[in-house]
Amino acid sequence: MSLFGKIFGGKKQEVAPSTQDAIQKLRETEEMLIKKQDFLEKKIKDEVATAVKHGTKNKRLALHALGRKKQFEKQLNHIDGVLQTIEFQREALENASTNAEVLQVMGGASKALKAAHNNMDIDQVHDLMEDIAEQQEVANEIAEAISNPVGFDRAIDDEELLRELEQLEQVFKTHFTVLELDKQLLDVQPTPVVLPDAPSTDLPASSKAKPAKTTDHDKDLEDLEMWANA
Repeated sequence: MSLFGKIFGGKKQEVAPSTQDAIQKLRETEEMLIKKQDFLEKKIKDEVATAVKHGTKNKRLALHALGRKKQFEKQLNHIDGVLQTIEFQREALENASTNAEVLQVMGGASKALKAAHNNMDIDQVHDLMEDIAEQQEVANEIAEAISNPVGFDRAIDDEELLRELEQLEQVFKTHFTVLELDKQLLDVQPTPVVLPDAPSTDLPASSKAKPAKTTDHDKDLEDLEMWANA
């Protein structure tokens, strides 16, 4: 700074506030203006009530009340415009802050991605993929070789098959003959057995039948019958 500036005081360079500080200041201003807006709306209602109260009885007071109401309405309209401007600035700052944070995150991600690719070579990646494909082909060939049966592709002798067929036919005939013999044996009717006739006369009784023992229940029935016939 020059000597002239030191004597008369030079203009100091102002430090720009941070985005968050500016947003906070705008919000505080909004709250203050909204409170003043509520106050003016209440004053307008009071002046209207005063004008209605005096009416034609005292036109001078009624006109003064309406004049004050007009002044309050002008202030209210001014505050509405200021609030719209502040809201626009606050939203712009919030969007700028969000964009700055997003760009910062994207920049960090770009640096991390670049650092991750520093140890990679595209030629090495291609070579690695070729090695993987080659080893996969080898594995497929090994699997195919293991799955093929060993020693089962030789030609089969037709005469041997014919001899086996004849043996099966002979076994079938023998089994069929045994089944026919069993069936014939089962169909043979058994010889009837003649039993002697039963005797026509009654057999002598071995002993006389004993009279049934009279129980107390029978005695009670006899007493009841005698009483009924009396």
